[in-house]
Amino acid sequence: MLVDLHLSFACARRGIPARRTLLAILQSALDAACAAKPGAFKAKYAATVGVSLRFVDLEEARATNLQYRHKDYATNVLSFAIEPPLGMPKHHRQDYLGDLLVCAPVITKEALEQGKTLRAHYAHMCVHGLLHLLGYDHQTQADAHKMESLETKILSAWAIADPYQTA
Repeated sequence: MLVDLHLSFACARRGIPARRTLLAILQSALDAACAAKPGAFKAKYAATVGVSLRFVDLEEARATNLQYRHKDYATNVLSFAIEPPLGMPKHHRQDYLGDLLVCAPVITKEALEQGKTLRAHYAHMCVHGLLHLLGYDHQTQADAHKMESLETKILSAWAIADPYQTA
């Protein structure tokens, strides 16, 4: 499967990776997820799947997090997977995964606090968000372990250290 990236900015672009880098990161995450679950996504999704990636400021991130998660703060990434409409035939293949909303000021702050490069933290949050669009979650310890292991594998291919490793 290929990623068709729809990119938008509602914040300053300073420090945000270039479009080609973001697309390559998302594509590597999709490739790794497909390899981790052979056949699991092929029947559900079309050969090319759309992903919307929107970079926002603190205000939009906070308002969106409050509206959809009832949490009154700006978070680093929010994922909105597309659910097929009721009555859609099971054999219908989706051509859109969903939307990712990334808060640039939160990413910058977290990268600084965690001693990470902006490139590494943006990559991690894009990978994390894409895996959520594919149904990965971290609600249980077992699910978190699966998701974090896959994230770490994907990021290592980009020469990015394990984001969950504590010093």
